[in-house]
Amino acid sequence: MPHKLKYAPYITFTLAEWARLRADEPMTLDASDIDHLRALNDPISLAEAEIVYLPLTRLLTFYVEAVQGLHAVSTRFLGHNGAKVPFIIGVAGSVAVGKSTTARILRALLRRWPSSPRVDLVTTDGFLYPNKVLTERGLMERKGFPESYDRAAFVNFLAAIKSGQPKVSAPVYSHLVYDVVPGEKVVVDNPDILIVEGLNILQPGDLPKSGTPIVFASDFIDFSIYIDADEDVLETWYVERFMKLRETAFRDPKSFFTRFAELSEPAAVATAQTIWQNINLPNLRENILPTRSRAHLVLKKGADHAIHEVVLRKI
Repeated sequence: MPHKLKYAPYITFTLAEWARLRADEPMTLDASDIDHLRALNDPISLAEAEIVYLPLTRLLTFYVEAVQGLHAVSTRFLGHNGAKVPFIIGVAGSVAVGKSTTARILRALLRRWPSSPRVDLVTTDGFLYPNKVLTERGLMERKGFPESYDRAAFVNFLAAIKSGQPKVSAPVYSHLVYDVVPGEKVVVDNPDILIVEGLNILQPGDLPKSGTPIVFASDFIDFSIYIDADEDVLETWYVERFMKLRETAFRDPKSFFTRFAELSEPAAVATAQTIWQNINLPNLRENILPTRSRAHLVLKKGADHAIHEVVLRKI
């Protein structure tokens, strides 16, 4: 049986305890699917996906069914036939922790659930202000911090999704050019489930001194997941990813970071460490890590990139 964290609203599971919650659900992905879904420098295996993410998607389907049942009761009570609204899953955590891999694997597994739900995925990168705006505001060195996002646009996007509006569009971000792509949109058309992945999606934000009512992005998230790892481990992963990009994407002439491609190995490592220490680590400490306790589920990773512990908030 899982052991309980004293004085905390969570239950902690070892990997073996969590894996048993899969019950008899079959694994619907194979090794080639995992190879396709995992991000750069995230060596997740099929076995880990089966042990961690299959029980998680089983839990999520229970949550989705429960919310849909509550919606049906509510519509009967109110005496009208309101259309069901998408269930929103948030995936948060530091740079380089593996949010993208988690979000993509969840989407693939949920899509293959027996009920065949429609599952979409959106990243918050598209809601960053364009580089031109960030430069004008002196925020290029704080890209990824809360103030670098158009938070009002993101909240309006989630509000439209939750109100059941069809064909809601979100801006698209290119990691190659390190900027929002002008005129390019991704359209979310009333899915059963929407997965939203980003650094600061659980942050409540500042309350207005006027006392005016305000809503936050986290108000629209039905189930939130925080991917966790120690700071020194995250720095190592960030540097490793930077070095791999130096040999791949940075060599594309269109890359914003093409100037880093010709750095010597020691200079590249030093550059990556400086970026981590000056930008990503302060953002983690000031804005991202403080939101961990707001998550419904925390997946704790070790230095080997593998998830070693699962912590679930009590209902």
